[in-house]
Amino acid sequence: MKQFDVVVVGGGHAGTEAAAAAARRGACVALISQAKSQIGTMSCNPSIGGLGKGHLVREVDAFDGLMARAADDSAIHHRMLNRSKGLAVQGPRIQADRTRYRNSIARQLSTYRNLTIVEGEVVDLVVSGDRVIGAILAEGDTVRSGAVVLATGTFLGGKIFRGEERLDGGRVGESAAHRLAARLRDLALPMHRLKTGTPPRLDGRTIDWGRLAPQPSDDDIWWMSTMPAAERLPQLACAITRTTPRSHDIVRRGLASSPLFGGAIEGQGPRYCPSIEDKIHRFGDRDGHQIFLEPEGLDDHLVYPNGISTSLAAQVQQEMVTSVPGLERVRITTMGYAVEYDHLDPRSLDHRLALPQLKGLFCAGQINGTTGYEEAAAQGLIAGLNAAAHACGLPHVTIDRAAGYIGVMIDDLVLQGVTEPYRMLTARAEFRLSLRADNAETRLSTIAMEANCLSGQRLFHVERRRELRDRARSGDTNIPVKDIDILREVEEDARYAPYVARQEEEVARIRRDEKIVLPPATSLSDVPGLSTEMIDRLSSSAPSTLGEASRIRGITPAALAALWLHARRAS
Repeated sequence: MKQFDVVVVGGGHAGTEAAAAAARRGACVALISQAKSQIGTMSCNPSIGGLGKGHLVREVDAFDGLMARAADDSAIHHRMLNRSKGLAVQGPRIQADRTRYRNSIARQLSTYRNLTIVEGEVVDLVVSGDRVIGAILAEGDTVRSGAVVLATGTFLGGKIFRGEERLDGGRVGESAAHRLAARLRDLALPMHRLKTGTPPRLDGRTIDWGRLAPQPSDDDIWWMSTMPAAERLPQLACAITRTTPRSHDIVRRGLASSPLFGGAIEGQGPRYCPSIEDKIHRFGDRDGHQIFLEPEGLDDHLVYPNGISTSLAAQVQQEMVTSVPGLERVRITTMGYAVEYDHLDPRSLDHRLALPQLKGLFCAGQINGTTGYEEAAAQGLIAGLNAAAHACGLPHVTIDRAAGYIGVMIDDLVLQGVTEPYRMLTARAEFRLSLRADNAETRLSTIAMEANCLSGQRLFHVERRRELRDRARSGDTNIPVKDIDILREVEEDARYAPYVARQEEEVARIRRDEKIVLPPATSLSDVPGLSTEMIDRLSSSAPSTLGEASRIRGITPAALAALWLHARRAS
């Protein structure tokens, strides 16, 4: 088979962004997926964005990524979360038409002439010494490359749970990647298990919508991408209902067959998106939990009941759902389930999302211990840019936590690791006053241009908007209506300016610390004043600079002082 610069394994949100990003840098890319028709599929909820997550989408868009434009091509409901609060913590979120979203991703990928989609299952990596130089397909074909990106989602060693049912798979109806999972363990990589879940899908024609509180789409027009779609799709309302004490009794009676409570599932699930079993177990005093009924498409009668993710037995799910107001006669089209899958300890990665243990191997998405489409896409972007850099001899691309939410996430992953699926939150960013969703292009377009990953159309667009911002800052507010968001961005810059100035002083100090090189983990015992506990914490994360060490959970000021003194003496 043809030689490629970059091979990307997996066609989900991480894989598609990785393949496109590598292609934009000029690499010859193969995107390998088990099913070409499923590339870009939204596996769980039909939404893009939210608090913290919307920032990631806008930042990926600043690098000319796919997700924001696919969201705009498919948005059937817009909602700006935290609208009553400042722009720094507002979260743009859309409900997507699943089919239109997937079609948009496929259409965008088709525009890359140097990107080939290969249908097949990757079962092994081609390893030469300490380097990965390709992938092997189940049929026996070898795909050679200069770099490989693993974006395997929940398919790596995936197992599906529903009551006492056990199925192999990363998604219902699709097989898991067990042979690749076994190969990664054979390579002595630090692999662990995590869990996620999804709710049952409902037939919207059997919902009593008239009894439920509607949640209309926002009246004002806004877009995820700064290069919006030609026109907005028709908008659908969501609806809100709640579980009842009867619902909770049904769930409690069903816990005996729950794989989550019976010990069948080993992996930890996401704290910020718990199953309905978890909610009722942990918050037993509540008389109800909110459920958002989210339409899945303009031409689709399916509805996603956000808030009742579950792995309970099918009969228990049926009883529980029909105990909810407005859903008494609802028909469930697909039962909910949990998925347990393999992931890599992200502390084994560097800030390029590369695995130093195996040169040329990059990882993105749920394999790194994260959850969510947006987190996956952002990692795919960085892994793809750097896989192309590795294969083609280009400068690598990293974003520090003072420059973007992408940097916050990657810094958290590679230094802190995970004990549960990682989800982006605005609270994770200490410099969030300057890391607003609305100024992502302004913050990051220079880095994107230096990485040479912007199309000619995007470069023209960025330069035009830069000129408009300069005019607005000089007092010229005669700006086209379609660019009114630029005026608001400039106004917010002025409003936040005194606070951002203080943050910039802190950022300058952090960046000075980043330049102080620390001794390797094997030499930490030679640092006077470091306790055994501090040595253990530092060794597990292996920070290369004082700045990185300062962001490791549990590292004390005294330990940092000892490291600083040792570094000064060594220099």
